[in-house]
Amino acid sequence: MPDNPPSAGQERPKLDSTVPQSARVWNYWLGGKDNFAIDREIGNQIREMNPHIAEIAVAQRAFLVRTVTYLTREVGIRQFLDVGTGLPTANNTHEVAQSVAPESRIVYVDHDPMVLAHARALLVGTPQGATDYIDADLREPDTVLPKAAETLDFTQPVALVLLGITGHLTADDEAYAIVRRLLAALPSGSYLVLCDDTNVIHPEAMDEMVRQWNDSGENPRVNRTPGGLEHFFDGLELLEPGVVSVTRWRPDPAETGEIPEVDDFGGVGRKP
Repeated sequence: MPDNPPSAGQERPKLDSTVPQSARVWNYWLGGKDNFAIDREIGNQIREMNPHIAEIAVAQRAFLVRTVTYLTREVGIRQFLDVGTGLPTANNTHEVAQSVAPESRIVYVDHDPMVLAHARALLVGTPQGATDYIDADLREPDTVLPKAAETLDFTQPVALVLLGITGHLTADDEAYAIVRRLLAALPSGSYLVLCDDTNVIHPEAMDEMVRQWNDSGENPRVNRTPGGLEHFFDGLELLEPGVVSVTRWRPDPAETGEIPEVDDFGGVGRKP
């Protein structure tokens, strides 16, 4: 996300292959091909000093699958607002939700031109449901919400999905206020699915990763403590097991042995 999102009517930044972008770097770590040389360069630098980052990328995607499956199958949620979508890979939100309930409706939000181009081409949902895409920034809730309401029914529960995106809101007050603003528009029975980076498992490596990323000159990030991430769920009914390493959030019962923790913590909360 840019530091200063364009105001209404302003033209958004064009695709820039000379500046690393988090969605493309993340795509590279997940084994995708939708990235540029600069993304691979920064991605390799970060992975060299923090080899755990690939584990985090995979673990976060698995967390998405488990949480969306739970909300769709067990809770009956049929609407998802996924902000900071990133580049399409396997098991995107609409694929997971619509595999359980084909009538599910999903709205993706991102501002990166490459993400949007791929979304329009690849994120095609079921005929029974709906899949839409909004060109907007997380910092623009008053743009996101009315556009999302063209596809989603805000009188019915919605799951707000924020994975790995709030770390780009480096000021705590701003970050919490924006998430509260989005949640305020959703009815009782809606859910928040949120996770982001911490620095409690491998603190030196995670802090150095943020330093290197921020030195790249665009879209700074911050690591938050698990307590700082839990603050996003204030006023919500936090589901068990709370805010934990994403690998520890209701792991597949088929998994055996000790489940390793990663520096990406998250949880799921219900709006009363």
